[in-house]
Amino acid sequence: MHDIILPIIVSALVAAAASLLGSFAVLKRMALVGDALSHVALPGIAIALLLNINPFLGALVFLLFAVAGIWAVQNKSTLPIDTIVGVFFTSSLALGALITPEHELLEALFGNVLDLGWVESLTSIAISLLLIALVLKIYKTITLNMISPEIAHSVGINTKLMDLLYLLIFAIAVAQGIRFVGALMMGSLVIVPAATAKNISKSITGYMRWSMAFGIAAAVLGIIISRLAMLPPGPVFILLCSIFFIITFIISIFKK
Repeated sequence: MHDIILPIIVSALVAAAASLLGSFAVLKRMALVGDALSHVALPGIAIALLLNINPFLGALVFLLFAVAGIWAVQNKSTLPIDTIVGVFFTSSLALGALITPEHELLEALFGNVLDLGWVESLTSIAISLLLIALVLKIYKTITLNMISPEIAHSVGINTKLMDLLYLLIFAIAVAQGIRFVGALMMGSLVIVPAATAKNISKSITGYMRWSMAFGIAAAVLGIIISRLAMLPPGPVFILLCSIFFIITFIISIFKK
């Protein structure tokens, strides 16, 4: 059992970072944007596999360029961000499907955190901790910017720059999560724990904490169950998240 301790730590921290960022995506009604962004990374993964380099690096570089492109188009267009992301999403998905090596496609789509080496694992831990610390430091600014950009601008916040910063942080979290649950299900890693937390939360800080808690709980249980049942961890994690959502939804109904 000692050989799954590191994957458990990695998965818990990656899930915590993704769930924390997902809480803001749900707050701004951008949940599906997170799902679409995960598919945007697919060509980057494919190029990395073709060049025989770390898929995380390929996903990250492609996502950062895509986020910069989305942000630039958003500021020069009247189209809503979900529409712009949708254009990038469909184009990237088609390109990724064409160039991803067939024998590597399954792992790119579904991920497997149990295959990570020590260097990748420690890198993921460090990046996740940095993302969590950064978001917790600026969460009030992010929240104000999402709830009311006009008020945020009036108090001196550069709303455009804050949008870009959030998207960049989001892209890093997505790139990491792809190694856990894959490009196909990464959106669930972002969306479902946050949606679950929203069922029972009464304050923004409680909402953020519960989002992280549900993400961590599903990640830890997912790794343990997947090892015991010899199943891929990504789908197990998503199913656990869905079960948590159903339970909290039922609780929220009886509380009304």
